[in-house]
Amino acid sequence: MNKEIPVFFSTDDNYIPYLDVAVSSLIANASRDYSYRIIVLNTGLRQDNIDKVRMNECPGFTIDFIDISKEIEGIKHRFKDVYHFSIVTYYRLFIASMFTQYDRIIYLDCDLVVLGDISELYNIPLSDNIIAAAPEQYVQNTAEFRDYASQALGVNPDCYVNAGVLVINLKEFRNNRIEDRFVELITKYDFDLLDPDQAYLNYLCKDRIYTLPNGWNKEPMTLPLEGKKNIVHYALYKKPWQYDDVMDGEYFWHYAKKSRFYNEILQNKKNFGDKEKAKKEADGIEILKHAMEIVISDHTFSKTICGDNKYGTVCT
Repeated sequence: MNKEIPVFFSTDDNYIPYLDVAVSSLIANASRDYSYRIIVLNTGLRQDNIDKVRMNECPGFTIDFIDISKEIEGIKHRFKDVYHFSIVTYYRLFIASMFTQYDRIIYLDCDLVVLGDISELYNIPLSDNIIAAAPEQYVQNTAEFRDYASQALGVNPDCYVNAGVLVINLKEFRNNRIEDRFVELITKYDFDLLDPDQAYLNYLCKDRIYTLPNGWNKEPMTLPLEGKKNIVHYALYKKPWQYDDVMDGEYFWHYAKKSRFYNEILQNKKNFGDKEKAKKEADGIEILKHAMEIVISDHTFSKTICGDNKYGTVCT
């Protein structure tokens, strides 16, 4: 029997069409030397959406939908849905305690396409690092976000990682009480954050992050590609199902055209008109202003918790 590779996603009904595209791209390019269990975390989905996504199942690939409503019931009211970050992104922080049978997993956001063999990502040498992730390219190259990472979070901006593509060492995640410490922090403090769960992961795992080349999490920016383009992640404001001029958008549409949600995706794009674009562009300006406001606030990670330890992350 082939070794099983667990791959996690999290979604709500709004993002189901894009989950379907991501899943189908993963299956199309994965090595058949392994079997794959795709696990979709959620807090309730329409059955017809679940059924459509499950039609991607084929020999070597199973797709399970796990409702985690009970697990987050006591804390979900503290999750913040800010800008383009949905509260479903918090779900990845509970994988370690819920799936004790696994010591290593992959976590992927829904707004991406997988172009390479996902088993190669799974098999990277994690050693005793807690997570493997690629640097957040927008943070690295935007002055306001560099200040946000260094001054508000106490994390070196050159090592600040994007949490949309992760290899998680669940054994070390548990040993270092990451979930418990996250719950303690979010319960005790009400930090103003731009990227809530991503900020917590960067803070809690710093010094224990294996840095992936950006080819495993290539954002649509004109930056040098490190290695092969294995995953394209539409992590910025412009999504290919909303705008025509998104870099690497052709990869999304290649798989979207094969999706059972294709007509729905096209309709969503049609419905995303001038009003919606204007709001999104205004949000883009607002988030930069917000970043600067957080930096000068007296209630930040670095000032409240980190003390004078301005930089803590060491690039691997």
